[in-house]
Amino acid sequence: MKKVSVQCRNIRLAYGSTEVLKNVNLDIQPGEFFALLGPSGSGKSTLLRLIAGFNKHQHGELLVDGHDIGQQEPWERNIGMVFQSYALWPHLSVWDNVAFGLVERKVDKRTLQAKVSAALDLVGLSAFGQRKPNQLSGGQQQRVALARTIVIEPQVLLLDEPLSNLDKTLRVQMRQELLALQRRLGITTIFVTHDQEEAMTTADRMAVLDQGVVQQVGSPAELYDEPVNAFVANFVGTMNMLDAMVLSQHSDNLVLDVKGVGEMTIPVPLKVSRLYVKDQHVQLSFRPHAVTVDTKSGPDGERTIGMQGNVEASEFMGELTRYRVRVGTQSLSVEQAHYAGLSKLPLGTPLSLRLSSSQIRLFAV
Repeated sequence: MKKVSVQCRNIRLAYGSTEVLKNVNLDIQPGEFFALLGPSGSGKSTLLRLIAGFNKHQHGELLVDGHDIGQQEPWERNIGMVFQSYALWPHLSVWDNVAFGLVERKVDKRTLQAKVSAALDLVGLSAFGQRKPNQLSGGQQQRVALARTIVIEPQVLLLDEPLSNLDKTLRVQMRQELLALQRRLGITTIFVTHDQEEAMTTADRMAVLDQGVVQQVGSPAELYDEPVNAFVANFVGTMNMLDAMVLSQHSDNLVLDVKGVGEMTIPVPLKVSRLYVKDQHVQLSFRPHAVTVDTKSGPDGERTIGMQGNVEASEFMGELTRYRVRVGTQSLSVEQAHYAGLSKLPLGTPLSLRLSSSQIRLFAV
């Protein structure tokens, strides 16, 4: 199967006066597992349906393998889509559900049987061909939907939140199976989800959308470590965000008045070339796990920021405990790895917090 690219060039889509997609530009590489991540109403499912042909854009180009398919009807595009509801025919057997697309294409009987058998074998359902969808578990139904899609050998595979109907344990198992299957097939795959964990554990790269605008594109690690704005920082992972005002900037140090905490001096990262001006409003941000409890220095001799606080709430989450710590008038999220025998800190426990300066990000307001 040939690996193909998918490119969106200045795509705009509106329903009446409501713009849903605004100048979307994406370059999805051949064979890439690419995720579209964003909250409800961000435009991610609209974009996926546009690629499938169910929505039509008013401006821009949609290229698959370098060819503009924007004017083609859905059945003219060699694109397969797995829907959130799976959309299986309840009165047909598993075999007939998988064969449906080939029957519509008038594939000869021998080829049809070979392809359906291969697709069912690929998703581990060879023994379930005569069952009806209601005789299968949710995970098995999803495999049938996948087999029905890949049996037609599409150039591009579209997945519209296919794991949202499964329980957490099965979601983890199925996303691993999805990725393994995609790697075996080498098919360019675009995966829509609002679940950041699903996107970060499966995608080679991902795009974060908000209100129809692509906010940032990159690998999961890039978006997590170097978000370009406060929206991406908050949507990809958990982030402490503190309002602050610039008091002064001297050489490579920035002096801030952090609301509810007080004056704080932080080094400006070398990669940041911009100058901050007095009285400029910014947001100081850092991840909960970047805060170290009761230590005196940062890793590798890095400069650290010190804060004093008290535990005001806690949540045990298995592999970690997330504390809400009162620092001045602010509440910060702080995470501490859990291991057997470690008790939660009682409410009111005074803490000395240390934060390596390399973990701080500043966003202009």
